[in-house]
Amino acid sequence: MPSLKSRIVAFVLRHTRKKAFRSAEGLHAWIARSRPVQDHRPPAKVAQRVDIRQRELGGRIVYEVRPKGAQASRRLLYLHGGAYCFELTSFHWLLIAEMAERLGAHVSVPVYPLAPEHDFHEIYAFTTAIWRDVLGGDAEVVVMGDSAGGNMALVLSMMAAREGWPRASRLVLVSPGVDMTLANPETVSAARLDPWLDIPGGMEAVRIYAADLDVADWRISPLYGDLSVLPPTLVFSGTRDLLHPDAVVFERKARAAGVDVEMVTGDRMIHVWPLIDMPEARRARDRMVEWLSAPRPSTGRRNLLAGA
Repeated sequence: MPSLKSRIVAFVLRHTRKKAFRSAEGLHAWIARSRPVQDHRPPAKVAQRVDIRQRELGGRIVYEVRPKGAQASRRLLYLHGGAYCFELTSFHWLLIAEMAERLGAHVSVPVYPLAPEHDFHEIYAFTTAIWRDVLGGDAEVVVMGDSAGGNMALVLSMMAAREGWPRASRLVLVSPGVDMTLANPETVSAARLDPWLDIPGGMEAVRIYAADLDVADWRISPLYGDLSVLPPTLVFSGTRDLLHPDAVVFERKARAAGVDVEMVTGDRMIHVWPLIDMPEARRARDRMVEWLSAPRPSTGRRNLLAGA
């Protein structure tokens, strides 16, 4: 049974954030309300835990996060989610800090431009630059991303293979968007179960992000790209997530393409549940650390049962 905390979170989301995704108008209204108050800077409690420095690349901010008082032995690039329209949040920062501490990792966190003020071409002008900058050194780099950031991690991995850029050693994807057509027949029933996301607002977010690209283009929907080029990949997806049916298809297609992929299914868990402070998230983060600490990832399917 899901924890009390997870049920409370789902209840609150259904009566607040779900409004942003019930319609295109709702999405734009939420963007308009959030822009003046969103702040990508790390919260004070995070800044006290880890060493955070700020630099610029191409006129955009990149945060460099390291464990305090220790030499970083691993390298990570974190791409945050937010439907391509919303900024880094404290939930992202808490996960980033935990990965830096528990893995002894140097984590690069780019503040990429957002839709609708910017589109795919402008966003990827920056994210390809940060990819080549971070992955261009001697160290192996793990790329992590949640939601839209998971989508970007997949697209950039495919771009890297096509263009001959340095490639990630592993991917960790939390509730990734893999098929932004949202045409899977199971998505409609998934949307009714999802207390957060919905189809109309989700499709509008994709529309204002995609610019002149068709939503079925692999650069928007990486499910239709060459999955065989992906490194070992760990995927987290909850069964009360609008994006879950497509994550299941992705896992199957990636495995068929020869990818070492592990799918961790959160029973009755919501979108990006590993980012939220609740018992199920702690178990998910333990699996992230275990998988990334192993010399070679173990693959397969796991269920994180709500009461386990």
